[in-house]
Amino acid sequence: MRPVPPVCAVVAATFASSRATTGISITCAGCLPWTTAMRSTPSCRSRTVRASCGGSLVADLDQYARTRPGCATTASPGIRVCRRCERIIGGMRALTYCAVILTGVAVQVGAHAAPAGQDRSQQLYPALQRPPGDPELIARGQALYGINCRACHGLDLRGGDLGGPNLLRSQLVLRDQRGEEMLPVIRDGQSGAGGSSMPPQPLSDADSRAVVEYIHDVLGTASRQGGPPLGDAVELDILVGDAAAGQTYFAARCASCHSPTGDLQGIGARIPGAQQLQNTWVRGGARNADRPPITVTVTQSSGERVVGRLERLNDFLVVLTEADGRHRSFSRHGDTPVVEVDDPLATHREMLPRYSDEDIHNVTAYLVTLQ
Repeated sequence: MRPVPPVCAVVAATFASSRATTGISITCAGCLPWTTAMRSTPSCRSRTVRASCGGSLVADLDQYARTRPGCATTASPGIRVCRRCERIIGGMRALTYCAVILTGVAVQVGAHAAPAGQDRSQQLYPALQRPPGDPELIARGQALYGINCRACHGLDLRGGDLGGPNLLRSQLVLRDQRGEEMLPVIRDGQSGAGGSSMPPQPLSDADSRAVVEYIHDVLGTASRQGGPPLGDAVELDILVGDAAAGQTYFAARCASCHSPTGDLQGIGARIPGAQQLQNTWVRGGARNADRPPITVTVTQSSGERVVGRLERLNDFLVVLTEADGRHRSFSRHGDTPVVEVDDPLATHREMLPRYSDEDIHNVTAYLVTLQ
């Protein structure tokens, strides 16, 4: 059976001990999905090792395996392990936490067990607890990584053209604290699964340590992608305009329709927050709330005039709703009938593409003063 990495070291130790022991029962709270998969997948389990989930034993499928061509087993003293089951057990290695409770036998996990009182997450992922590295050393490591490592492991450490593994998910990298795991691999190389291997790198100890610092720096950044923010959201202050310049702009462009002592009196207090105030005067408030309706007057060739709220207007049709609620529609043929639209916010729409950022900030700063 292929060795299982430290994440499921307890499972691996159980299989090793079961060579001389029978009747072992395994209950794994973290691997329940895989236990379910073992029930539903055509595979075989040895009588000497049974997996249990919530008190329900996985069916002994040794006899079933004999009737299944291609479901071969490998024999060893005291235990038979299905190659298909190996694949399922291999899947367990992706689980971060594998809460395995052993009953019927005591298993010594050995070096893979976390010391008493030590958090398991610190054992597996101490890199996430590292303090920030030296910026100069990280920059040097980035240059060295680009020369010596990028072709295999990729620009973003997720694997390169030459088939190197993803370093951001490497258990070896995640276990490393100060280079104790990575430095020997850089110096001496390492044989991988499937015949792949990493050759020794011609780097000095100082250069190797710089590469390690760079990898940890990238890992620290990548660990936050898709995660919660590290702190409270930064609230930007948009009151960066000149209130006096905003008052001058208002008098020249807006005072013909609006008045600081009329419809805009106290607007700085009525609308909370400078950002909401700015959004309101630039684009209007909530849709269809407190907005004057767009009206239309249709004059037919007979001279009849129909006035109502505009519902739809294009080159071929005009639709309106009269004051009594009746809907009327008219076909358009060029300039017949004559259509006159009264849009109270037309000036706002025409000015929208003409505003500069400075104009917007200045007017907002002025409106905030209208308390």
